[in-house]
Amino acid sequence: MKAVRVLALLGVLLPAVARAQGANEFAVQRAAEPPRIDGVLDDSVWSRAPLGIPADGWKSYQPIRGDPMSADHRTEVRIAYDDRNIYFAFLCFDHEPGRLRSTVSKRDNSFSDDWVAISLDSNGTGQAAYHLFSNPSGSQMDALNTASSGEQFDADFVWFSAAKTTPDGYVVEVQIPLQTLRFSGGDQARMGLVFFRKVSRIGMSYAWPEMLPGQWVFDRPAHLLFDNLEPRRLVEVLPSVTYAVNQDRATADVWNPVLDKANVGLNGKFGVTSSVTLDGTVNPDFSQVESDAYQVEVNQRFPVFYSEKRPFFMEGMGLFNIAGTGFGGNMRTAVHTRRIVDPNWGSKLTGTMGKTTFGVLNAQDDSPQDVGDRGDAFTTRDKLFTIARATHAMRRSDYLGAIFTDTHHAGRHNQVVGADVLVRPSSAQQVSATFLWSRTSVESDDTGGNGMQASYRYETRRFQVSSQAEHYDRDFQMDTAFYNRTGFSAVWVFSEVNFYPTASWLQRVHPFVFARRGHDDVQGGNEDEVNAGLRFNVTRQGFFEVAHARGHEAWLGQRYQVGNDLFVFGRMQVFRWLDFYAGNARGPAIYYDDEDPFQGRSVSVFAGVTLQANRHLSESVELNAVRFNRQSTGEQIYDVRIINSKTTYQFDKHFLARYQAQYDSSARRLLSDFLASYEFVPGTVFHLGYGSLHERRADANGMLVAVEEGERYLTVNRGLFFKASYLKRF
Repeated sequence: MKAVRVLALLGVLLPAVARAQGANEFAVQRAAEPPRIDGVLDDSVWSRAPLGIPADGWKSYQPIRGDPMSADHRTEVRIAYDDRNIYFAFLCFDHEPGRLRSTVSKRDNSFSDDWVAISLDSNGTGQAAYHLFSNPSGSQMDALNTASSGEQFDADFVWFSAAKTTPDGYVVEVQIPLQTLRFSGGDQARMGLVFFRKVSRIGMSYAWPEMLPGQWVFDRPAHLLFDNLEPRRLVEVLPSVTYAVNQDRATADVWNPVLDKANVGLNGKFGVTSSVTLDGTVNPDFSQVESDAYQVEVNQRFPVFYSEKRPFFMEGMGLFNIAGTGFGGNMRTAVHTRRIVDPNWGSKLTGTMGKTTFGVLNAQDDSPQDVGDRGDAFTTRDKLFTIARATHAMRRSDYLGAIFTDTHHAGRHNQVVGADVLVRPSSAQQVSATFLWSRTSVESDDTGGNGMQASYRYETRRFQVSSQAEHYDRDFQMDTAFYNRTGFSAVWVFSEVNFYPTASWLQRVHPFVFARRGHDDVQGGNEDEVNAGLRFNVTRQGFFEVAHARGHEAWLGQRYQVGNDLFVFGRMQVFRWLDFYAGNARGPAIYYDDEDPFQGRSVSVFAGVTLQANRHLSESVELNAVRFNRQSTGEQIYDVRIINSKTTYQFDKHFLARYQAQYDSSARRLLSDFLASYEFVPGTVFHLGYGSLHERRADANGMLVAVEEGERYLTVNRGLFFKASYLKRF
């Protein structure tokens, strides 16, 4: 009888949320009834024991690698599932709960707060994972993480969270619908898992399992096992309606008639299989709700990048990127969907079959803008885009990949075929290579070229070395990509050494050096750069850098000096309610004129501050100012000031009111924009906005003309819009 009691007691005490199956492998138990997602762990399913994470299992990964989490911040995790959802519960202890930083904010806007997060590789392939974050107010952040692109916060997923602060920390509950995830079901489904937690006031981020230097979520995750977990076929429709009225000023005293426009569109999503999804859109209105922040566009050698903000293109786009893009390289992304301006329709097929992940995107653009020197008449001709991408997983996050892009536009045809590979020879090393072949036909004229890169990274707790060599032929073209230039070859090397002082406020000191050498065939000359400096990480998420750079660039067959005599930058969360950053750079620069370039000197100042008056009200202001003088005479050529201001009142995590003001002195324009927005889940949204554009104009013979000084700003355009959509899942 005594043995029976012991067995019964053991049955109660077993961690039924997750029974250890091996090293960091856990079997998740079914919930008899679903928990209420309210931030209170009083549901019967949460009475089970927490996941068996060792007390010293949580280790820091940013800004320091490998420090154990303090016992004052221990974290308990519980997991359950049923036929519809996977549930997570986090009990995040904190010995100073009054110092937690938590705001009520819109999606993807709380990264300075305390938070806890999940990385879930639902297919278990090591190629793609859902990253879901929640702060102590339940505000959400989410991203799609892929082996080739890293974290892409463009994606928004349907999931639910609730959180509450407690006398000893905070609690977060998460509900992930199975329809949101792509996975292969069966008697025992297996998913990769990593947990994160950030402690805001010390600026330290932790992970379990530990992520060693040079590693990320796919290298040594834990694994969850689910018995008889069957996917739920995804079928959803998303109708949308937009109505806008707009009015332009004719003269200083007269407005043109009001123009109005209504648009009704339909998006749909269908689960072809449990891990393959087809998305489609017909007659979408892809106008942006959030205006692009003004950037300095005067005297820029390379194009200015603006992020994608349209939901149809945002979801899953990390799957389409290739190795070697991003930091330091010529190509920022192989698929920049803002090249597709105003599509009549679009389709996207994404999924996983075995170890192969793939995506196919098609769209017809009604208003292409990137027509080169073919003339404005071609902007009225439709442009057809076809993009295909596939990766085949090897061990861990290693993969072999291929990409194909094809565009047709009024007699012009551009095709690119490419392959890439990423391997990790050891835990500290990563090697990647990419080759792209392009062909462009305009009527009977054919041109073609290649683009290629090879990169290497070595990272330990003490050292980091990264290097990349790349080459782009003069006639290489890729209509879908965002890249700076063609007709050049270059190689760069970056290295830093990390020191970890014992001072409580100073976390990391890392001197660095960056060196670059190349040749530009188009501009006819060699280029070089050496940049060396010192970086510091301090408590309160503080980061500071002091650096000196010197180099040369070729422009129109001449060689000019570029660099920074002194670069200074710093950012810090000074108080829970105050974040700031500021920087200054000054040094030799080029005036990039196609006929009369010359050597100059540039001074730039950039700064930003965010005031969080309370959990709901925030104000952010950013300044970017650049002054350029001719070096030989000291003559001032231009002085540009960009100011972006945003005031937001977030009533709860769904509803906000926001006022935005943006000023550009070079264009003599001021944009003011008011928005009221409600988002229940991604897809079910309601927006009401009013915007007006003010420019320095004068009335000349019954026409408005731009003026330099002496005239007031006039409102030259104003408009009101309403946009609504509703997500229905079946």
